[in-house]
Amino acid sequence: MDLTERQILIIKTIVEEFTESAEPVGSVALENKYRLGVSPATLRNEMASLEEKGFLSQPHASSGRIPTPLAIKFYVNELMKEKQLSVAEEVGVKSRVWDHRFNRDDLLHEATKVLAERTKALCVAAFDEGQSFHSGYANIFNAIEFKDLDITREIFYLLDEQARLMDIFGRAAGNNPIHILVGDEMGVSLFQPVSCVFADIHVSGRRGSLGIIGPSRQEYDRNIPFVRYVANLVNQIAGEW
Repeated sequence: MDLTERQILIIKTIVEEFTESAEPVGSVALENKYRLGVSPATLRNEMASLEEKGFLSQPHASSGRIPTPLAIKFYVNELMKEKQLSVAEEVGVKSRVWDHRFNRDDLLHEATKVLAERTKALCVAAFDEGQSFHSGYANIFNAIEFKDLDITREIFYLLDEQARLMDIFGRAAGNNPIHILVGDEMGVSLFQPVSCVFADIHVSGRRGSLGIIGPSRQEYDRNIPFVRYVANLVNQIAGEW
């Protein structure tokens, strides 16, 4: 990517500020809080350049900028440092899931329930033969983005349509064990402020995906390790059957 160090720093600070506030970030506020060492005028020029490159967008003419899916993916892949799960967190999750290791459906119900509780997101597991498991419906309402009932309604419709779920999971490319889809990548026009973090699972010879749906500004540094850990646990248990 043709980005300067200053532009990379601006992307980092805007993503982190937007994650915390859910509000467009202006140049004055950015300089006052983060002390980037340049004038608001210079920041505005840099932000305009980043908008041209597709990293920022301006919801309204007089507002600040918000990060685009491109910026969020760049931040997650290049700038973010994952938070390591504590031993207590790992033991707590494993003890819950491990108790259901002898029954496929019980295992997946508990895995989605635990993942939803830990990430405060909507959790979904879906398989290519047509079965799905969900948990954490109420978590959707924790984020301001889902006060838009059109978006929330579309998510709940999605949970009832197995083929659409698998289509979304199938949009992830590459061999990375963790997949992230942000905004337009999910293939639903209403989902601009939505993202999905998921991993591949293999249970009883069936291919599936396990992950969470939340706002595009979700806490990836915390949620990605939880998705990875629970998915690995499910694969480990299923691999012993």
